Amino acid sequence: MSEERWLLTGALGCIGTWCCRQLVREGHTVVAFDLGDDRHRAELVMAPDERAAVEYVRGDVTDLQALEQVIADHDVDHVVHLAAMLVPLAAADPPRGALVNVVGTVNVFEAVKRRSLRGLAYASSAAAYDRADGITVAEDADGHPVTHYGVHKLANEGTARIYWQDDGVGSVGLRPHIVYGPGRDHGMTAGPTLAMAAAVRGERYEIPFGGRAQFQYAPEAAAMFIEAARSPAEGATVRNLGGPSEHVADVIAAIEAVLPEAEGKLTYKADVLLALPEDMEAERPARTPLAQGVRATIELLSAAVAGVGS
Repeated sequence: MSEERWLLTGALGCIGTWCCRQLVREGHTVVAFDLGDDRHRAELVMAPDERAAVEYVRGDVTDLQALEQVIADHDVDHVVHLAAMLVPLAAADPPRGALVNVVGTVNVFEAVKRRSLRGLAYASSAAAYDRADGITVAEDADGHPVTHYGVHKLANEGTARIYWQDDGVGSVGLRPHIVYGPGRDHGMTAGPTLAMAAAVRGERYEIPFGGRAQFQYAPEAAAMFIEAARSPAEGATVRNLGGPSEHVADVIAAIEAVLPEAEGKLTYKADVLLALPEDMEAERPARTPLAQGVRATIELLSAAVAGVGS
């Protein structure tokens, strides 16, 4: 595989960290663009030499000039845009949320256009839909989001469409549902991973929602974003990550299968359902079985608690 030069926005987040790990292990140049400087997720899933191979650049996607500059300075040829303020933060500060989530995405598309890049993938979200859109939704279904974040993501899908229509900028947007795995410690749907971490520590934890959803293992989600950015995009494609629809109780059962001592310590709020469809159809769905992803997550978290390197 020839060397590629990647820019990852929001690279310090969960999916961004796993993207960095995969690309570094494949031998590519990786530029991690993020407003923050907390690398605890990278320290959890990447070895010191792998982290050292990443070029960390502190920057804000609301700054178009900074995006253009980092793409030019590093001769970037592939972009994965993940930077966003998640549901709770966007709700707490709607103006800033819209600036980061919507204007920031426009800036990424504009920078890609100006540099004539061909490889662009970006994160949309299952939050572009409401539960009222149906228990099962197709990839091309109309969305009716009920959060600022969901409205932002739906707007970004429109931005992608217009950049293709007017400027020929191809892109692939992916809609994760509930991503779990090492490093998923923030956001409205982080509960399943936080339950795994609590079980490793021998603590009690209540997942703050119940019902069914599609649970996507973070390393596989990252691989799907990388694959999408590598695909020559003809159009403004948007895809669901998909995968089997499982109940939150199945997550707890999978944790207890790995850590029997956690039995009775993990619960969920059965009367709280997420404002999301339970099943999002996908042409190319995620395939990691829940039991496999949960076991791998617990093993890595247990190694971290024991002080064993990645």
